[in-house]
Amino acid sequence: MYVRGVGPRLAEMLAARGIQTAEDLLYHLPFRYEDRQNPRSLDELKAGEVASVIAEVRGTALLRTRRAPLFEVTVGQGRFALKCIWFNAPYLKDKFQAGQTVAVYGKVEPSRSAQKSGMGNLKMIQPQFEILPDASDDAETRLLEVGRITPVYESLGGSRLASRWQRKVIFHLLETVRGGVPECLPRVLLERLDLPDRETALREVHFPAERTSFAQLQSFSTPAHRRLIFEELFFLELGLELKRRRMKERAGIAFVTTDNVREALREVLPFHPTAAQKRALAEIVADMREPTPMRRLLQGDVGSGKTIVALQAMLVAIENGYQAALMAPTEILATQHFLAARKLLERSSRKPRIVLLTGSLDEDRKRTNRGLINRGEAQLVIGTHALIEEKVEFDRLGLVVVDEQHRFGVLQRFRLMKKPSPDGTAGPEPDVLVMTATPIPRTLALSLYGDLDLSVLDELPPGRTPIVTRRVSDERAVDVWEFVRKQVALGRQAYVVYPVIEGAQDDQPELDFSRDPEDGVAAQPSEQKKAARRKRTENLFPEAAREANPAAKSGLKSAVEMHEKLRTGALAGLRVGLLHGRLDADDKEMVMRRFQRGEIDVLVATTVIEVGVDVPNATVMVVEHAERFGLAQLHQLRGRVGRGAAKSYCILLTGPRVSPLAEERLNAMVRTQDGFELAELDLAMRGPGEFFGTRQAGLPEFRVASLVRDRQLLELAKTEAARFVGDSGGEATEAERARVRTQLKDAWQRRYGLVEAG
Repeated sequence: MYVRGVGPRLAEMLAARGIQTAEDLLYHLPFRYEDRQNPRSLDELKAGEVASVIAEVRGTALLRTRRAPLFEVTVGQGRFALKCIWFNAPYLKDKFQAGQTVAVYGKVEPSRSAQKSGMGNLKMIQPQFEILPDASDDAETRLLEVGRITPVYESLGGSRLASRWQRKVIFHLLETVRGGVPECLPRVLLERLDLPDRETALREVHFPAERTSFAQLQSFSTPAHRRLIFEELFFLELGLELKRRRMKERAGIAFVTTDNVREALREVLPFHPTAAQKRALAEIVADMREPTPMRRLLQGDVGSGKTIVALQAMLVAIENGYQAALMAPTEILATQHFLAARKLLERSSRKPRIVLLTGSLDEDRKRTNRGLINRGEAQLVIGTHALIEEKVEFDRLGLVVVDEQHRFGVLQRFRLMKKPSPDGTAGPEPDVLVMTATPIPRTLALSLYGDLDLSVLDELPPGRTPIVTRRVSDERAVDVWEFVRKQVALGRQAYVVYPVIEGAQDDQPELDFSRDPEDGVAAQPSEQKKAARRKRTENLFPEAAREANPAAKSGLKSAVEMHEKLRTGALAGLRVGLLHGRLDADDKEMVMRRFQRGEIDVLVATTVIEVGVDVPNATVMVVEHAERFGLAQLHQLRGRVGRGAAKSYCILLTGPRVSPLAEERLNAMVRTQDGFELAELDLAMRGPGEFFGTRQAGLPEFRVASLVRDRQLLELAKTEAARFVGDSGGEATEAERARVRTQLKDAWQRRYGLVEAG
């Protein structure tokens, strides 16, 4: 539909930011509000609080400093004044003029210089601001911005699409569609949950009524917000619920578990399984017996024994005459699985044939292995994404195991799952078991893996000892290397991990450490947001931008550089190896095998060893620049040690500058080894979109909801979605059900396209 104020050029700019329809624009909600009915007066402000103030511009100044120019604006009310400061922002000098009325929003801090000059004793650093309309502006602009609770929107790009423009366009759009916004939820559902209708919710979120609770607005908990949040989560959970039920209608493979199958499972067990492993295997095998395809997530903390459970599940398929495939995200992990499976299956009297298929294998070996897979002569196939190439055809694929799912694009597991047989027929769908060693908070599991049943390994196998975790400043690095020497003298081995391979971090895809010195965020929901954030950082804080770029920060150590320094210096005389993502597959495998055989005392590596390397004799994990790593990543690295009976240690070496959030991460690592507790904290600190990296994980990019903030509504949405699907004609009318189906189709296919709908 035509939207007043949006021509072809602006429509193109909006589409580039994901706003393609009038509905998209209406769901682009304010990210905060300013109370311009009763604005805070300057004499009420206190240091430490975040406040919104409306005041008059008294004066401006552009100051030159050694680091960067400072732009100051002094705003006042009567005899009180507030100083606002922006770093490296000379471009602002033409925006402010004495006598203007401005709204500023930010954290209030004490100002000694202002106090000495007699202008007050408070300031704001980098506040958000908006110049308010004056008598020369039209009445409509003044109506939308002054004397009311005013919505503030994130800029959609430059001054043309700033907050003021959005207010006017959305106001006109709401007037245009007045009385015509179609309802998409059943009336009885809204009444039961005491939620407003859709149009009312949209109006009250964009332009709140006078008596609306300001605290509820800021926390997104007004009835209008709750309605729109619930709506979004409801359609997500409804799609997942329908998907689960459709899966139950598909033809799968009904595996049988005879005495021979049970004996095959017992033969490969290297130790007595834990109660959690028995429970998980029982749940998996029960699914495999069903004539519908299994879709299950096997989740467990590092070292909980997921691989042996998955291997037993694959043996069930193999003993039934089918093939099993295991897809890992990296060649080093695929190789690790291949070696581990080969070792365990040596215990088997049946000796199933195992092949490895990765991208770096030479063409002759690839061709040979593809032939073995095609003819059904390879019963167990382990590899990377090379398994989903068109040339790879299975004879009778019965079970697909996907390790570390979040490292793949989500649809990749479906491409493997739907591989045709050599005769071109689809046949029954194989079972799918997804494994992850990253503990996933329940809210993420409900949205990211909501179509899968869940098995959890919540205990460690016998013999695993707690890992002593210490945080140490790099000023004491000499003591750390001496400790490593003592451990090697006792016959143990050690890892030393660095954040980069060498030089710039470009072309280092395995890296996932902090680019932002303040919050450790490694990924953003979109490329546009990443670019915008990078530009803001560079413009406002050039020192911070250099800090955020490992290549530009002179003090950041690399694996290649430190391997040589340690080998010839602090660890001279020890056998020091090097492992990183740029080594070819053969070299990686050689280094890994040498370390496993004890031929390398200290392995210097990047995060390539985060998953998959299993060396029980390794008792020390040293992480340099630990403040640069994410919490989940640090926990995964720590999980590489403590895999044997000997006491193990994780030493987090930190540089001189540690941000407050990095402090929180490091303290949490020292405090607990519970991966699920750390995952909850990581989710709260980084947000769901960055927990894995939104697009990488297949996590839908919500317009309204937040999986951290809206946990209770997500649980409610899941319950109501199941109730709606199970309702055989009671609560909702047929017309309402048709509207729900129409809305679901649009939401699922256009907005949640990264999660398969069918």
